Amino acid sequence: MEIKVPQLGESVAEATVAKWFKAVGETVERDEPIVELETDKVTLEVPAAESGTLESIVVEAGNEVEVGAVLGVIGAGNGVAAPASAPAEAPVTEPMATAVEAEPARQRAGTDVSLSPAVRKMVDEGKIDPSKIAGTGKGGRLTKGDVQAYLDSEQTPTAADPQPAAAKPVVADAREEERVPMTRLRKRIAERLKEAQNSAAMLTTFNEVDMTNVMAARKKYQEDFQKKHGVKLGFMSFFAKACIAALKELPAVNATIDGDDIVYRNFVDLGVAVGTEQGLVVPVLRNADSKSFADIEKEIGELGKRARDGNLSMDDLTGGTFTVTNGGVYGSLMSTPILNPPQSGILGMHKIQPRPIAVGDAIEIRPMMYLALSYDHRIIDGSEAVTFLVRVKECIEEPDRILLGI
Repeated sequence: MEIKVPQLGESVAEATVAKWFKAVGETVERDEPIVELETDKVTLEVPAAESGTLESIVVEAGNEVEVGAVLGVIGAGNGVAAPASAPAEAPVTEPMATAVEAEPARQRAGTDVSLSPAVRKMVDEGKIDPSKIAGTGKGGRLTKGDVQAYLDSEQTPTAADPQPAAAKPVVADAREEERVPMTRLRKRIAERLKEAQNSAAMLTTFNEVDMTNVMAARKKYQEDFQKKHGVKLGFMSFFAKACIAALKELPAVNATIDGDDIVYRNFVDLGVAVGTEQGLVVPVLRNADSKSFADIEKEIGELGKRARDGNLSMDDLTGGTFTVTNGGVYGSLMSTPILNPPQSGILGMHKIQPRPIAVGDAIEIRPMMYLALSYDHRIIDGSEAVTFLVRVKECIEEPDRILLGI
């Protein structure tokens, strides 16, 4: 049976073969991941449609393929499993990688292939036998937390451990370079960022918001909220709700340009930027304007987890009418976020920093956050951009406004 490239999603016609999980001659079980493909949006695993033996590999890692192309062939019968102590019969490595980096974790640790791309990378880089780690994920699968906990335990010194050897002196002229090809996802990120700069008349306006009342509300209701909904009350749901309120008042920020037309939306599909090991992705929270605080927190948490585990689907990344990005998780105090085409606006959140603020006739230390709105000036006027940020600021500083719809 032929292994073919499946449909990859809207407007995606090509992919790169990232790695094979099986070598020629090895046994393949039905629904077992057999090859990993990387598109300009996500990384996805192609499962085997039937059990048998991997008879041949038609397209090796590093090569590009189109939808419907034949990747390999599964034949009848039972094959063999690659021994843990030796490489598989015909390992396929990613181009430009070193021998240690290129050797798949599966070849060093038996035939366990039930690992997500993110977990497999950690296992591969750490040279770990995954069979030694107890999985806490669904169906006993390993999670990144399981692997990290194992690495931490292995690196913790004991009384019996010998003293580490003295570090070798660094040779002053030992200058090395490593050249690796950009991943398809990284290339696509670069293209879209440049597209935003080239096509939009992009400007950024700033404001600051006092986080005192939101922080007090979270502290007051956190325990009851978590008991009732099974999820923590975070800052993101407050900002999502604040943005939705502002977008309803200023629809141009939620619109897009299509040729000579402006397309206004009466719904909000909110993009939430998530940093992953492969790069920045923006999964979309559909119909965010109809969701509760709890729904927003749950779905953002789930999308973020799937993004970091490499399990997002094409539909998760398609569309979006407005984006929120939080550079504060990395310690950023202020930045100018770049548009996510074809959207016309993106809100940048930042680090909460205690600062002296004039409150009436007194000076108080308040938890302050800088906000940044980057927008397409072709469709959004400066007054609209400033008003948008003021509405977000008002909703955050007076959270009752969100509940009362004012």
